[in-house]
Amino acid sequence: MTNTSRESTHHTDVHDADLGLRIPARYRHDWVLFADWCVAAYYRSIPATPDTLALFLHEHPAAVATQRRRLSAINAVHTGHGYPAPGRTETVRRRLDATRASRVERLGQLLLQRAVELPTTGWPSGLFGRRDALLLVLAATGMTFTDLTRLRRRDLQLASDTLVVTTRAGERFQLAPDPETGDSPAVSIYRRWAEIQAFLDLSPGTHLLRHHLTDPGEIIADPLDAEQARQPLLCPVDRWGHLPYAQPMTRQSVSMLVRAHLSGQAPVRRALPVPPQGTTETPIEQEIDLDPGYYDRGVTARHRARKSLDDLTDLFDDIEARAEALLDDLLGVLERG
Repeated sequence: MTNTSRESTHHTDVHDADLGLRIPARYRHDWVLFADWCVAAYYRSIPATPDTLALFLHEHPAAVATQRRRLSAINAVHTGHGYPAPGRTETVRRRLDATRASRVERLGQLLLQRAVELPTTGWPSGLFGRRDALLLVLAATGMTFTDLTRLRRRDLQLASDTLVVTTRAGERFQLAPDPETGDSPAVSIYRRWAEIQAFLDLSPGTHLLRHHLTDPGEIIADPLDAEQARQPLLCPVDRWGHLPYAQPMTRQSVSMLVRAHLSGQAPVRRALPVPPQGTTETPIEQEIDLDPGYYDRGVTARHRARKSLDDLTDLFDDIEARAEALLDDLLGVLERG
């Protein structure tokens, strides 16, 4: 059975001698059209970038069904030879779906509006505001939440007044200044977050960072070294303002934050008072005299509490078993529905 299948594949495939590829016969016509265009335009046909594929579709207009067939062929040849499919990207999707492109553009404008309204100073409000603002700017491009969580610090570059973002799949997004006003909020938002990361490169920890966000000063950032370049661009921030360098945000947390900001239900991070940086005085604790029986009563209370807590083990087990049973019943109802 396996040998017959292999022989059938061998007889129906077409060998591309120039590239050393074996092309399934049903994809040959569309692949040759794409490969010939790449040769003429001095682009690589495999692995092809999403920008190359988008340009190919632009220069070869056709019905949507035809373009989808071409994409299927190009994607199949790539995946068949161990490369990512260039057609499964936001850039190409917009080429094929004008309605989607219009919707993403409207959504992007709303996300940018929300981003510029977020605080940039104060502790910890400025920290959350700067990170969430960049998150919303990147989401406004239409890239998937998964791609967004995979971004590293090296994946964002400034080219003049344009912010260029490159995903792991090679898809490039360019956030250019407003053609009418010349303003570039995306660049300013990116620089504010990059400033936070550069500050932490020099002074890890939140003690000095909170003073910087209360009274920002100029940060001179050095070029990223190899380790810094590989660090996640966006990382989680806990309520105390700690940022784990090596831990990226999850897709679920990004999705929840974007939806919360769009709906106006994002958490409000109020600025907390920060003591002056030069304050070194520590409060003097008053001496407290304990009565002789203090420790004995404490030990007795701990023994009594431990015995009471031991009795709760069976109760918790029973509650957990009931919860699992209720969950099973709910899943059963959903499956029958």
